[in-house]
Order: sequence, then C-alpha cells, then structure tokens
Amino acid sequence: MKCKKIINELQDYLDDALDATLRSSIEEHLGRCTDCRIVVDTCKQTIDIFCNSEPAPLPLTTRQKLHEALAKRLGRARA
Repeated sequence: MKCKKIINELQDYLDDALDATLRSSIEEHLGRCTDCRIVVDTCKQTIDIFCNSEPAPLPLTTRQKLHEALAKRLGRARA
C-alpha cells in the first residue's frame, strides 16, 4: 500500500468504517511508514482536542463580519 492510499482512506480509517482487510493493510503500512504514522497520530490528537474542548466565543466584530458575509452570499444565491 502506498502513502497516497493511506491519506485517501484516512477519514474512514479514523472513523473505523473500513472493512477488515483494508484496515489490516493500512495498519501494516503504518507499522513500516513513520511519515504516515505521524499523520494518523496527529489527526487522532487533533480530533481528541477538538472533541474534548469548549467552543471559543467569537469576538463581536468577527461575529458581525461573519453575519454580513453570510447575508451577502445568501443574497447572491437567491438572486
């Protein structure tokens, strides 16, 4: 298995949504490829941090700009 295939299957691998054969092949590759193992470990850590944290409040000016941009974009989509 090549590194590009690992990246293409990463989401399903992390979601445990692969068949056993493909999962086994990926894990075999991860045992040999430090670069891919780092990518997978970093993604797992990022997911853990994101899932276990509270959302940060948006500053008022950022919130206003976001709402303005969304209103502008939605206005264009309806035209």
